[in-house]
Parts: sequence; structure tokens; C-alpha cells
Amino acid sequence: MFRLVSMAVIGVVMAAMLHYSAAQTAHVVGDTTGWTVPTGGAAVYTSWASGRQFVVGDTLVFNFLTNDHDVVEVSKESFDACDFSSTIGNITTTGPANITITTAGNHYYVCTIGRHCAGGQKLAISASATPGASPPSSSNAPPPPTTTNTPPSTPSPTAEVCPPTEAPGPKTNTPASPTATPPSGLQGGDNSSSSTVFASVFVSLISLVVSFFL
Repeated sequence: MFRLVSMAVIGVVMAAMLHYSAAQTAHVVGDTTGWTVPTGGAAVYTSWASGRQFVVGDTLVFNFLTNDHDVVEVSKESFDACDFSSTIGNITTTGPANITITTAGNHYYVCTIGRHCAGGQKLAISASATPGASPPSSSNAPPPPTTTNTPPSTPSPTAEVCPPTEAPGPKTNTPASPTATPPSGLQGGDNSSSSTVFASVFVSLISLVVSFFL
């Protein structure tokens, strides 16, 4: 009985060890290119990483000659700016260097010698916790903007068209009929005639009175 239990325990341990060893993968960075300043720039290592799945427990193998290159993990900001003032862990200067992935997520590696990083000697990978699992997103993408569908505007009913009002014609000033005014010469003539008749009558009366007393 004891022997059967021991064999069962040994079998479980061996199975776990085989599963663990099968889960680990050694990735030779750049394949035959190795870890160097690539002729094609950083796109060489970007293309290399895009065709592989990285899992926690895997190993990255950086093949380079000692003193010619080095490798260290940095933050995303340092990776983009090739700034090595702060690093994650110590710089490995002896090649080849094996670095084990211990956490899921994004990892960034650079060479700190000279302008090697600016020349493209930099690697970014995204590791998942288990094989087949999607790597965690580094940032939450904002939701897509909502599109508001505006209904087409209904044309307003056409207002009743009032018949055109005839515009008043221009005013015509009718000249006032002139008042007939007798000529000034005629008026003067009438007055003179009346005075002559009156004088004649007066003279006649005087003559009669004088003749009566004589």
C-alpha cells in the first residue's frame, strides 16, 4: 500500500515537472540577427516579436558579445526616449544574457551603449499569464464616440400667397383753375366814370339853386 502511494506521488510530481518544462520556451531574440544594432532599425525586433507568444516563465535569450552590447529592462517612457537614468533591475553586460519573464504585461528592453537604442536596438514584448491567454491591456481604451442621428428636418408648410396689392400710382397735381380777375385797367375806368357823373349832377344842382335866387 505504501509503495503504491509513493509511486502515485512520484507520478504526479513528474507530470507537473513535465508540464512546467513544456510551458517554458526560450526565445532567441532576433533569431540569427542576435542582439545588435539592426540594419533595418527597430522594426526588425518589432517584426520578430509580433510573430511570437510570450508567457510568464519563458526566457529571452539575448546573444551579443561582451563589452560590445548590454541589455536591461526599462519603463515605456524610457524605452521611447532611450533614457537610461532609471532602469528595472541591473544592466547585464555579459553575453549571451538570459532574462526570464516573471510577470504578465508589457516589457521593454534596450541596449544602453552609445546610440545603440536610438539606432533600433530595443525590444518590446507583451506576455500573458498562461499559454493561449491574451496579454493584459496596458491601458483602457476609451469607448467609441456615440453618434447622434439627427432626423431630417420637415419643411415648413408654404404660407398662403396673398394677391399682390396694386401699388398706388404717382400723385398728379391738378392745377387750380385761375380765378377770373378783371383787368386793373377796367376797374380804374369805372371809378373815373362814376366821379364824372357825380360832378355833373352836383354842378347842375348848384346852377339851379343860383338861378332860383337870382
